[in-house]
Amino acid sequence: MAAYSNFTGQSQRLLFRQLFEKESFTYTYLLADVGHPEKPAVLVDPVDKTVERDLNLVKELGLKLIYAVNTHVHADHITGTGLIKSKLPGVKSVLSKANDAKADHFVEHGDKLYFGDLFLEVRATPGHTVGCVTYVTGDGPDQPNPRMAFTGDALLIRGCGRTDFQGGSAHQLYNSVHSQIFTLPKETLLYPGHDYKGFSVTTVGEEVLYNTRLTKDEETFKNIMENLNLPYPKMIDIAVPANRVCGLQDSPAKAGA
Repeated sequence: MAAYSNFTGQSQRLLFRQLFEKESFTYTYLLADVGHPEKPAVLVDPVDKTVERDLNLVKELGLKLIYAVNTHVHADHITGTGLIKSKLPGVKSVLSKANDAKADHFVEHGDKLYFGDLFLEVRATPGHTVGCVTYVTGDGPDQPNPRMAFTGDALLIRGCGRTDFQGGSAHQLYNSVHSQIFTLPKETLLYPGHDYKGFSVTTVGEEVLYNTRLTKDEETFKNIMENLNLPYPKMIDIAVPANRVCGLQDSPAKAGA
């Protein structure tokens, strides 16, 4: 799946693609500042199985990939960051400092990650895992309008990520979403880490009204999350250890993972 950004004025400098990995239902996002001479680009949540596709697209569009960013340490797939770095050694991996994991560049709440003259603001949104962050496009006349937020598994379309492993907390997740995502302008476009029903994008305004879990009061939300009875993630024992060392780059399969 691919999509152009639909922005006006100066923000037309943003090139945007939404890409999909069908086995884990994961979205990867490509953003680039095409108004900058080098056309610097960022990949959010790349998947190992689609690295070749993503890098071919980067090449075709004449972009310079500078960051491979993860919203959290994933349990349902292996990040493509390690493979990307093996093919493009200049790319830096990015992850929240709150994760017990390896990366070239660690970010914290309030940080800004620049690619050309555009940037992503880091918002800590723990709850699905202890290290989840949401990346939000900048606020300003030369930044994309409406703003865009890449929520990972913290907020899904009409739902949210589970909170029963990797230090998850329903209390934390509820407060993260309400304080860091629902406080964005209502027209802000929300792009999730996954979707299982064929949706691709939502808005803050929509989720405030229609999210089946996060529109409830906190106690009701906690009760919902405690009674999901979801199966143990089939990839977790492989994905989490690999993703803590930047995907395949240093794991047992380069060493075996």
